[in-house]
Amino acid sequence: MADINKILIVEDDHNLLDTLKYNLLKEGYDVATASDGAQALEVARREKPDLIILDVMLPEVSGLEVCRILRKEMATPILMLTARVEETDKIVGLEIGADDYMTKPFSLRELIARVRAMLRRAKMVENEPGVKGDSLTFGDIKVDIARHQTSKGVTTLQLTPKEFDLLVFLTRNKGFVFSRNQLLEKVWGYDYSGDTRTVDVHIRWLRQKIEADPNNPKHLITVRGTGYKLEG
Repeated sequence: MADINKILIVEDDHNLLDTLKYNLLKEGYDVATASDGAQALEVARREKPDLIILDVMLPEVSGLEVCRILRKEMATPILMLTARVEETDKIVGLEIGADDYMTKPFSLRELIARVRAMLRRAKMVENEPGVKGDSLTFGDIKVDIARHQTSKGVTTLQLTPKEFDLLVFLTRNKGFVFSRNQLLEKVWGYDYSGDTRTVDVHIRWLRQKIEADPNNPKHLITVRGTGYKLEG
């Protein structure tokens, strides 16, 4: 019998919380809920969910702060929900470790599709062949897949889980150019055209961490009109 994935929904709008819970239960998931940031931290630590759906605007502790705290403790995929229109909130969420975001109002069908994709991708990474003892290098960067660590020279880099996944994929496919939608499919697991801004933000933050001059990158290269590639 296949394991049932557990999803934690953190949302202070009780109508939306009930709707999400009902639909995810109907899809066959085990669902835990929290309606404020402090409760979210408590439930996440106790239940150890396979995925967290996290609203940005929460009482007690903000969703962004919850994301920041949990990302230091676990690599669980996090999908952030935001009613805000400011691009800054989305970028900050990705910067501190969220895997992706959706802006309210959103389609339940799309949310469920993203949940499936994120869980599928997390399982693929976990079961990926050749992980044990596998390490990749380019320039002065070493990507230790077994330990889930990246170093630049003697310095250990602090990458979010999705930054790490993206770097591993591009390093394994060094020299090949991938469009944003191809990266969404290969790294995020989305088999449809999603919000490519997610890819751009992760590329930008990776450059800040691995490049000597992020404004003139030597490794993470933009191929104008096409996408990105990694050179070493």
